[in-house]
Amino acid sequence: MPVLTPPSFPASIFSIADFGAIGDGQFLNTDAFGKAIAACVAGGGGRVLVPPGLWLTGPIQLQSHVELHLERGALVIFTKDRTQYPIIPAAEGHGFVVASPVYGFNLTDMAITGEGVMDGGGESWRPVKKSKMTPAQWKGFVNSGGVVSSDGEVWWPSMEAMNGEAYLKNLRKKNNGAPPTAGDLVQARDYLRPYMVYLVNCRNVLLQNVTLRNSPKYVVYPHGCRNLIMDHVNIFNEWWAQNGDGVDISACKDVILYRCNVSAGDDGICMKSSDGGKPGDKNDAALENILIAGCVVYHAHGGFVIGSNTDGGMHNIFVSDCSFAGTDVGLRFKSNMGRGGLVDNIFIQDISMRDIATYAIVFDTYYENMPAGYVPDPNAPRPTDKTPEFRNFHISRIHCNGAQTAISITGLPQMPVRDIHFDSVEITAEKGLVATQARGIDLHAVRLTTVAKPVMQVDATAEVRVR
Repeated sequence: MPVLTPPSFPASIFSIADFGAIGDGQFLNTDAFGKAIAACVAGGGGRVLVPPGLWLTGPIQLQSHVELHLERGALVIFTKDRTQYPIIPAAEGHGFVVASPVYGFNLTDMAITGEGVMDGGGESWRPVKKSKMTPAQWKGFVNSGGVVSSDGEVWWPSMEAMNGEAYLKNLRKKNNGAPPTAGDLVQARDYLRPYMVYLVNCRNVLLQNVTLRNSPKYVVYPHGCRNLIMDHVNIFNEWWAQNGDGVDISACKDVILYRCNVSAGDDGICMKSSDGGKPGDKNDAALENILIAGCVVYHAHGGFVIGSNTDGGMHNIFVSDCSFAGTDVGLRFKSNMGRGGLVDNIFIQDISMRDIATYAIVFDTYYENMPAGYVPDPNAPRPTDKTPEFRNFHISRIHCNGAQTAISITGLPQMPVRDIHFDSVEITAEKGLVATQARGIDLHAVRLTTVAKPVMQVDATAEVRVR
């Protein structure tokens, strides 16, 4: 992995207040942000300054050689008026997307820094499952407007959001499979909710000190980026936020996450890999050279997560000195047929976990995504390509106080999970180790304190060595 260096910027400063911005929480400052960024680019780059205040705005499009700096006391709130988020061409020339609150495509040298806060207005976009609400919270959502599904189980912010999936399916049939136009997607905008910070094919990226919260979907989603540093970033989504992942690093190379704090409605810190690389070829993995250190994850479906889409391949990931407090799963490695690829050379050490709701450590090759309103179709054909392959994991110095199951490993008959090395692992849980379709599982100095006996439930398809 090469040495990563943060981007540098000229000393010029462009305050949004000098371009007509008003920090009263009422005035829409989209144009002021755009003008300040444009002036910064025209001046050869520098810092776009957001001073203390309450700054209401629509989407902010970042540019190369620009540092967006939020001073302490600055709170940027993104408008709940969804019509302010245009349908724009996707970064890689394939179709269209809804403009994210903060986005940048094909940039070089850009940053978001400072001790200010960005609020993505996610509650105006996200569906909410009744099962995740208290009665008072559910009543509040219902009374706020929007619509409730016919079974009474899901609140949607609008009829267009609730019917968006069906609309897109009918649109594909109507267009005989031709890709939709930007105009076609306006009616589906509420359903196609954006990521909060969406960076595609960018180089030399720094996110530092800033707090990012309340996203329509994933909070931070860099895809195809290189030389990316996230340093002391605070990320927060409500625990009921559907698809409300904290950080999803997708098909990126040369990445550092250092001392970030995450609380999310879905996965906390997640690795994804698609649209790049050659599955099965570790020398051309779409995601590689990732260093994660000193991070804390509170509520999340998983503390550190790989998957579910791993079809681009993953190689060389190092996770160290992290704490997970109250996540559903601690270390979560998930994929399935149709989404899988080679994931290898994964090193995880010095992890502390407490009050894990289900698995302290899980390998799951039968993962199925369950978005709001999703009803599985038992007659749908199952994919037979893109096989998930988890191998060569080194997991050491792990401590967990409280989980339902300590370690669960489920491979595929045609592709067992293999060569997983556990060293100096201590977990207190209801159940111990459960394994099927696993090869070369090596337990060295592993202590599992469990209620259920036997401590290890291993079938004939699993090969576990204890020493």
